[in-house]
Amino acid sequence: MEILSGKWKFHILGTLMERDHLRFMDLLREVDGIGTKMLAKELQDMEMNQLVSRTILDTRPVTVQYSLTEFGKTLNPIIDEIIRWGNEYRSSIVGKEKQV
Repeated sequence: MEILSGKWKFHILGTLMERDHLRFMDLLREVDGIGTKMLAKELQDMEMNQLVSRTILDTRPVTVQYSLTEFGKTLNPIIDEIIRWGNEYRSSIVGKEKQV
């Protein structure tokens, strides 16, 4: 759980699951509310834990691209199940609010 702890990791992983790979600035735009330093830190943590791979492209200026590793892709069913649970929970809460 420590590897996935924090406010942003699930959002970053989910974004990378939707897209095959993303450049740093694209991830920054997609993950609403995260700052540059925090995104860099979270990506570095996930790269260290072999969930995300980092590829430096030979461009001017240098472009860095991130994608899920094969190990990172194994989180897909777990994250999908958490999303499903969250949607059901939200629906149950909204339903209770309407009954009150």
